[in-house]
Amino acid sequence: METTQTNIKLTVGTNDSVSWVQSIVLGLQHLLAMDVYVVPFIVAMMVGFTSGQSAILIQSTFIAAGIATIIQSGLLMKMPVAQGASFIPIGAIAGITLANGGGMEGWGAAMGASFVGAILVVVLGFTGLFHKFIDSFVPSIVGGTIIFCVGLSLMPAAVNDNVYKSAVGTIGQNIFLAITTGTVMIVCSLLGNHLSKGGRLFRVASVIIALVTGSILASFMGMLDLSSVAQAKWFSMPQLLFKDFTFSFNFSAIVTMLIIYIVLLAETTGTWLAVSNVTKTPLNKEYINRGVIGEGLGCLVASLLGTTPVTGYSSNAGIITITGIASRRVFVAAGGLFIIFGLSGKLSALISTIPSAVIGGVFALVCGIIAMGGFQIIKQTQIGQKEMYVISIPILLIVALLFLPKEYLSSLPTMVNYLFSSPIAIASLASIVLNKLLPND
Repeated sequence: METTQTNIKLTVGTNDSVSWVQSIVLGLQHLLAMDVYVVPFIVAMMVGFTSGQSAILIQSTFIAAGIATIIQSGLLMKMPVAQGASFIPIGAIAGITLANGGGMEGWGAAMGASFVGAILVVVLGFTGLFHKFIDSFVPSIVGGTIIFCVGLSLMPAAVNDNVYKSAVGTIGQNIFLAITTGTVMIVCSLLGNHLSKGGRLFRVASVIIALVTGSILASFMGMLDLSSVAQAKWFSMPQLLFKDFTFSFNFSAIVTMLIIYIVLLAETTGTWLAVSNVTKTPLNKEYINRGVIGEGLGCLVASLLGTTPVTGYSSNAGIITITGIASRRVFVAAGGLFIIFGLSGKLSALISTIPSAVIGGVFALVCGIIAMGGFQIIKQTQIGQKEMYVISIPILLIVALLFLPKEYLSSLPTMVNYLFSSPIAIASLASIVLNKLLPND
């Protein structure tokens, strides 16, 4: 699928080379802007893991994200895409684990189902069927709508979960931290565009400068707790198949995970569209097929490491826009850093100490930038009555599902629950179906 590309100015292109020192620094800010540790923390809490098991699960998630990012950005899809733990399978993984006795025995059933699903995703990539679906069902108007919905769907998590509902500090303190962090990032980005000397440094490092500034400010406000870092070990091994758990295969669990993977592919397609738009890289047959294979292999690695499936993170497309750096080498470096942080309990603990309000200040702006990328594609299309529905109904669904009460969601049939837990997947499917069903008149 080829989308109309936006006028985003890149300093470094997708296949351009930057030094490894710069790649590590730039890769670090991609890592810092991703709440990769949140998913394993939630899952561990839902299935009743001990604190030690939770820490190991977080480490395994970091390592899986690193390996998957290197596979996707460096070897297969070869686009600047960072992989991380997906929020979509949380309910399914926890449900399968508890339904099969809980503990590591139940976890083995969940990982076994994830393993089988990942293999089938790889096979789907080799068949080339997914790219045919994209070519036929995702024209510019649908692609732009999906990108817009990706940014919109992430905003409540950025503002509500990270700022308003932060477990640290008062709501006033968190709002102040978020605004300050976001302001620093904007100022650095603007300086990068307008300073002739040294300006590039401000732009490419704007995210990490903002996060460091916000964390220092949080420290002065008494909102930065480093005690977990002091207690963590410098080096520890993640959990591994046959060493810490064993696969078991349950038919209903496998069917459940297959549905989850279909939703996961719908979600990651939104990420690919966002990255394609930012980097001016047409999302053609080759990229899509390799991307599906890469997605499957990343999830395969995750299951072998005993952690939840991974997917492309949309937030990184926003960071590319802010920094102007789209080099794949930066993402390969980010993957390497994920692995290093995963092997070190102390480093992974350090990442998790960054106050959520600080991350929220950056994340909220990134969401807005992603949404505007989609809007730029939409506005270049002739908008008639059909197009208004193709755009507006998915947006309405995003808002409706984001604010759907959790009590009602949990009362729905299991499969419906899983689908409705991914607003972007539902919005994407709605846009695709409406575009095909509604008459052009």
